Amino acid sequence: MAAHLVKRCTCLLREAARQAPAMAPVGRLRLAWVAHKTLTSSATSPISHLPGSLMEPVEKERASTPYIEKQVDHLIKKATRPEELLELLGGSHDLDSNQAAMVLIRLSHLLSEKPEDKGLLIQDAHFHQLLCLLNSQIASVWHGTLSKLLGSLYALGIPKASKELQSVEQEVRWRMRKLKYKHLAFLAESCATLSQEQHSQELLAELLTHLERRWTEIEDSHTLVTVMMKVGHLSEPLMNRLEDKCLELVEHFGPNELRKVLVMLAAQSRRSVPLLRAISYHLVQKPFSLTKDVLLDVAYAYGKLSFHQTQVSQRLATDLLSLMPSLTSGGKSQKDQNTFQKLLHINATALLEYPEYSGPLLPASAVAPGPSALDRKVTPLQKELQETLKGLLGSADKGSLEVATQYGWVLDAEVLLDSDGEFLPVRDFVAPHLAQPTGSQSPPPGSKRLAFLRWEFPNFNSRSKDLLGRFVLARRHIVAAGFLIVDVPFYEWLELKSEWQKGAYLKDKMRKAVAEELAK
Repeated sequence: MAAHLVKRCTCLLREAARQAPAMAPVGRLRLAWVAHKTLTSSATSPISHLPGSLMEPVEKERASTPYIEKQVDHLIKKATRPEELLELLGGSHDLDSNQAAMVLIRLSHLLSEKPEDKGLLIQDAHFHQLLCLLNSQIASVWHGTLSKLLGSLYALGIPKASKELQSVEQEVRWRMRKLKYKHLAFLAESCATLSQEQHSQELLAELLTHLERRWTEIEDSHTLVTVMMKVGHLSEPLMNRLEDKCLELVEHFGPNELRKVLVMLAAQSRRSVPLLRAISYHLVQKPFSLTKDVLLDVAYAYGKLSFHQTQVSQRLATDLLSLMPSLTSGGKSQKDQNTFQKLLHINATALLEYPEYSGPLLPASAVAPGPSALDRKVTPLQKELQETLKGLLGSADKGSLEVATQYGWVLDAEVLLDSDGEFLPVRDFVAPHLAQPTGSQSPPPGSKRLAFLRWEFPNFNSRSKDLLGRFVLARRHIVAAGFLIVDVPFYEWLELKSEWQKGAYLKDKMRKAVAEELAK
């Protein structure tokens, strides 16, 4: 009890000394007043009989302190530029340790959109002042703020030799037994994703050890699912214990939590049969209202894990059947678009490479390219290639640029040559590669349809001239569709300096493609 009292008095005296005004007499009286006020619970204190001239500054400052703190917190949250946050270090604002930590967290958030400014920030004098303030009072930073602070320092790129970063890491080590389980999980995720330095990996190992030992502290399904998704994959022993806890709490899971667990298992190819059986039981027995997204994710997870449960499959089929009128084919999210593009490629493989296939194919309305097919940022190579092709064709009706096919691939250009190598008006002839044909005439005998495909640096394997598998598939499909391909790789195009060289390069490529076809 006495030790607790002394500790309490020390904190209050330090706070009183920090807020003391410049006038020594008033400062000493204030200090005595604060200490006396805390140590006595009686409302009738001798200090209450002091003259008003001495009491007024004390009472006025005490009344204004909460307002100043709220104002500073508001300024930190509403800041939109790093300069606004750094300006808080000067002027009338006296930041405490938690506010300094909040400034650093906010700086990390703002600079995540402008990573090029991190170098300038680290060299700023105000930023170093902020780190020094934090380092001197790190022991008084709240637990939740501390867990976010470490991740922010990693994200800002603070050097590993920085004493401020080392101080925060050491404070985390000292507090591990006191931190809540969710704080430990957040810290582990920060160490794993934001820093690959040796010192942070050592801290990560310690955090994972604590998570493994304290897994019984998890009491709610939300924390459990979050930990499984964020850090479960970092430790096999931890994941085993989390699965055991999941079996214990699965009866309290809602449909979204069941979906998250299934998607997490599928992403890690983790076929935990006891957990899958438990989830299947609750999906069948409980009258959940499953949305379209939940149904599709559950179906994907069961398929990815090769786990067949007849009753779950029947429920999924029944629920999806009722939603069929509202299901559409292009979803607006990037994930939906990527998934649908893969379906188009599968459909194209069956259509072009397996003529004996008699199963179902995507309907014509589904393979029609959506607005997003051509809504992409134009690259310098793409722009130069289009300008050169326009000059080479001479007339817009002799070729088409940016042709979206029903196979899920976009051609940079398409031309039709007659038997003499002259350009034909491509839009006047039937084009089976388009979902919505534009012409009515059949191409004349001996004509050749050419597709121009540019290959950028990311389309190749690292340090080689071999295309990645996805783009090898694109060439294969386009050849199977009856095209001759004119490849335009970036490493050849960069060697061309003049417009004349670029035009001659494309003409030569076209002649070679036709000659190779005739030589077969």
